[in-house]
Amino acid sequence: MDIVKKNDFIEIKFSGYSDGKVFDSNIEEDLKKLNPEGKPNQTIVIVGQGMVVPGLDKALEEKEIGKDYEVKLTPKEGFGERDRSLVKVIPLSAFTEKNIYPKIGMVFAIDNYLVKILAISGARVTADFNNPLAGREVAYKFKITRKVEDVKEKATFVFNAFMRMVPEFEVKEDIIVKGPKQLEIFVHGFKDKFKELIGKDLKFELKEEEKKAEKIDSKVEAKESETKTE
Repeated sequence: MDIVKKNDFIEIKFSGYSDGKVFDSNIEEDLKKLNPEGKPNQTIVIVGQGMVVPGLDKALEEKEIGKDYEVKLTPKEGFGERDRSLVKVIPLSAFTEKNIYPKIGMVFAIDNYLVKILAISGARVTADFNNPLAGREVAYKFKITRKVEDVKEKATFVFNAFMRMVPEFEVKEDIIVKGPKQLEIFVHGFKDKFKELIGKDLKFELKEEEKKAEKIDSKVEAKESETKTE
């Protein structure tokens, strides 16, 4: 029996429900209820790393691969309680400067927040920065379709999730990232996370063309120094 543990990389199929209605899904039949033109995306998560809401993250542990599950979550386990401090009165100009012209009931993303417009009075806008699902009970139906075992696939996912990019790399005894010198600081910053999640050391290697460029730069600097001395 294949049981999921914390820090396992897994692929899931899921649908999230609030008041019996789908609010998120990567299952085509349910996704089309939200967007008839929508195409489901592959969803991979690392269990216990906060990549989904807390209650679902916890529910993924100790589950069997290929079995259907359903979990009901309190607001605290889901998208949190509503926070009155996140309802703000903002000058209308703060929106129009971003070419946004708010209307009551409008929901949109701004500065990494989902914002709902509650009221407009003259040049003032009352906006709710709470997640639209804050304060609500939600439910998820899910199936863990597989564990991700391939180290290269795991590394690609971790690069995307934590560095927001996938550099050139190869998997040997360690994971070797190749690139310009500037990339070394990022490799150093994330090496502990890679060790924790993948069990391999993350190392940096200057690309051959970068090595050649460094040698040329060194020669030029040395030549300029000689010229100044003369």
